[in-house]
Amino acid sequence: MTNQMTVFSCEPTMIGHLTKQMISRGTWYRLCVTAQESFKCPDDFGFYPHHISCDKYWKCDNNVAELKTCGNGLAFDASDNKFLTENCDYLHNVDCGDRTQLEPAISTPHCPRLYGIFPDDKKCDVFWNCWNGEASKYQCSPGLAYDREARVCMWADQVPECKNEEVAGGFTCPAAGEVSGASGSFSRHAHPEDCRKYYICLEGTAREYGCPIGTVFKIGDADGSGACEDPEDVPGCEDYYGDLDLKSIRKSELLAGIQNSGETRKPPQGKPRPPSAPARPNTPLQE
Repeated sequence: MTNQMTVFSCEPTMIGHLTKQMISRGTWYRLCVTAQESFKCPDDFGFYPHHISCDKYWKCDNNVAELKTCGNGLAFDASDNKFLTENCDYLHNVDCGDRTQLEPAISTPHCPRLYGIFPDDKKCDVFWNCWNGEASKYQCSPGLAYDREARVCMWADQVPECKNEEVAGGFTCPAAGEVSGASGSFSRHAHPEDCRKYYICLEGTAREYGCPIGTVFKIGDADGSGACEDPEDVPGCEDYYGDLDLKSIRKSELLAGIQNSGETRKPPQGKPRPPSAPARPNTPLQE
């Protein structure tokens, strides 16, 4: 006798869950049950991870289980061993373990999923913060590139996929001993086109920097030296900022620095503002 296998498929609203029951005319098997029927609440109240899906979890209230789904691109953080925390976090912040399944990706321009921090497809120094499919553009400081693994801006020469195209825009440091005014293996060099930018060479590696707004780079008296100065003190860069009121800009930055030094600002609620590393989001659920 040949063994035969029959494949059954549950309806979309149900899941596979074999239940065996003896009846008078033989054995009856129930192959599909609703999601709520398959999970029994361990306690009256709590939030419990789904056994195979990282972006799903169970909410128990009065011992009644409800299956919930995080926003597309988020995953349920099951790190609370008391199961009292309901938190959907960015996928890269959550250890999914054996919970390997995810809802299909929903994408919008610059957002492979509705929520997350994603690198730009073409520019190494650009990344996008996606919140409910709305993309906010962020750009690393001059000389830095976005590392998609660490999810921070790092020196471009330390980001493998950006090393060849982004490091100092092709600038090459002088050979050792060529710069008479250099301090050891350290030297500064003016950007050939942009008055505000300059290069720092450290042990033969060039990195691009930018002067604070309102200033430009002035080549020093010694070879391989320089500093950020007022535009009017740098020949050829006097009109770099055009009609901008530099005195007002400097004053506002000074006041902001004084205010910030005496208080701790709380981050805004709602859409997170990613600094060098992603902020932890709230708990948006999939509609």
